Amino acid sequence: MINTVKIREKLDLYEKLMRLDKPIGILLLLWPTLWAVWIASNGRPDWIVVWIFMLGTVLMRSAGCVINDYADRDFDPHVERTKSRPLAAGTVTLREVFILAGCLVLAAFLLLLPLLTPLLGGLAVVALFLAASYPYTKRFFAIPQAYLGVAFGFGIPMAFAALQGHLPAIAGWLLAANIFWAVAYDTEYALVDIEDDLRIGIKTSAITFGRFAIAAIMLCYGVTLALLAYVGYRLGFGWPYALGLAAATAIAGYHYTLIRGRERMRCFKAFLHNNWFGGAVFAGIVADYWLHHPKF
Repeated sequence: MINTVKIREKLDLYEKLMRLDKPIGILLLLWPTLWAVWIASNGRPDWIVVWIFMLGTVLMRSAGCVINDYADRDFDPHVERTKSRPLAAGTVTLREVFILAGCLVLAAFLLLLPLLTPLLGGLAVVALFLAASYPYTKRFFAIPQAYLGVAFGFGIPMAFAALQGHLPAIAGWLLAANIFWAVAYDTEYALVDIEDDLRIGIKTSAITFGRFAIAAIMLCYGVTLALLAYVGYRLGFGWPYALGLAAATAIAGYHYTLIRGRERMRCFKAFLHNNWFGGAVFAGIVADYWLHHPKF
């Protein structure tokens, strides 16, 4: 007889392993992907394509979290914030981790099949490599958050490959903006764990920047906004997009008020609040296309 209680408990553990109970990572991955989908489709995306990229984002972020917990299995038990994660706590096995990660990656690949081209397939392989290798960069990269920015922004070139069949320069500028944004928000996140990270010997941008971490975060926000403004200029966007960037600028300013004292929970609050930064940029893109293309 099937023990439904144990099944529910196991599914709850898998949910935690994939961080589905903490959707901020999905949103930070989703916003730049949606920026690219809207721009690559000239503001008129096929809704099937939108759903494919949205579901793909959920699947790949979930796979990345599972891989991350495997890579950090020797570190997580010694960090206050991560010691209760399923693998660190010993409530799931390595075999379960491998099977779950494999199923998620396979599902993401099958989702891409309707859009698959040689270019998109090649980019999908690179995206998988980035997701699998990112956790290990914390061993030797001084600023692994920059690598995270590439991994979290790889939906950008994939969107252009799927919708335009090539990679225009604008995709590179969007990806660059996302890299600086990721360094900003993930340094806020790293400030939460800085004492544990120093003790166990892994590298983060918060440690590398040291006493200049707050200034570095704000500089990265500034570069992000400058790059996004350049993208808008290249695309001929008008005041709706500028309004979206103005809102994002105000949000970045609010983050400064949260992180300037380097208090753990206020830094974590700033990190979570980056959802609104990405959403403000996306709203500006959608509004600009809607006003320029009333039939959208």
